[in-house]
Amino acid sequence: MSYSHLTAVAKRLRQVSLLCCVATLAATISMPEANAAPTKRQVAKVSKSKVVVKRNISRKFVAQNRSVVRRAAVVPMRPSFGQLAGLHGAQDALDLKSSVALVIDQNTSEVLFSKNEQAVLPIASLTKLMTGLVVSDSHLSMEEMVTISQADVDTEKGSSSRLRVGAELSRGELLHLALMSSENRAAHALGRTFPGGLVAFVGLMNAKAKLLGMNDTKYVEPTGLSSSNQSSARDLAKLVKIAYGDPVLRELSTSPGHQVAVGNQTLQYNNTNRLVKNPSWEIGLQKTGYISEAGQCLVMQAKVAGRMVIMVFLDSAGKLSRLGDAERVRRWVESIPAPQSASIKSIGVVKASAF
Repeated sequence: MSYSHLTAVAKRLRQVSLLCCVATLAATISMPEANAAPTKRQVAKVSKSKVVVKRNISRKFVAQNRSVVRRAAVVPMRPSFGQLAGLHGAQDALDLKSSVALVIDQNTSEVLFSKNEQAVLPIASLTKLMTGLVVSDSHLSMEEMVTISQADVDTEKGSSSRLRVGAELSRGELLHLALMSSENRAAHALGRTFPGGLVAFVGLMNAKAKLLGMNDTKYVEPTGLSSSNQSSARDLAKLVKIAYGDPVLRELSTSPGHQVAVGNQTLQYNNTNRLVKNPSWEIGLQKTGYISEAGQCLVMQAKVAGRMVIMVFLDSAGKLSRLGDAERVRRWVESIPAPQSASIKSIGVVKASAF
């Protein structure tokens, strides 16, 4: 082989070697980039997965917390004294929801309907009917201004009031709010500012109860917030009968609503008994009450089918059930033909004893 030919072959080999080196170098440079792309995607994918997992964990944690909050918020209702005594198990022909009920003829004192009428239970704001009777009997000036004080704030149940400490209202306005809308601070202020103070006032409440023959009744304060204020349906019927004889108590307790000016505000108060606005009812006197120990309570004097009746409902389980019970009794009384005695006895729920 000639020298020139060898030279050409060597030159060709160098070119091939150079190309191989370039290819190798290119492959080396491109490999990190090729490897890097999947790595970034993997990182993104992993990061996204972590976010999703984190979100799922967060949602699960929030859901669990909400469940805990809901379980914590559902606090069992404190049973009433009537429930603890098993009075709700008593059955009656009218299927009343109140564990205690009494209906009497106001004029003849005949007991038309009774259910656990002898039970002595907390009476809640039915207390305010006696509070009103004592204030009315005192003949104090209804125009005298009374200031709500810190002492009138409820420390028994922590109930709220729109009558702020320092508010000034007349004694008549306080009596109106206590009887119509069951204003606790109003009732307490009436007792606190009575001559001799709260102790003297509560003493008069108990003395009046004894005078009326309310032997099952005891008062410890004028609002009814204390469960120690207790009475029986028979005693309360006596109270309603006497209170009905007071025109002031009749008017204020059945007032549908009332506005009072307190400072720069005008406050609208409404009756706690919606039946006073019902045209089907002719109510002469009423009072509602509620604390957990007493359940829902209601006393009324009403004219039904031309007959003057007094109704007492204690320890009703639902907020509206006491009104439902009153409706049931009204329809039942309307269905009774005259003379009533024989028809009433026939359904087996009436005691024909004198009241």
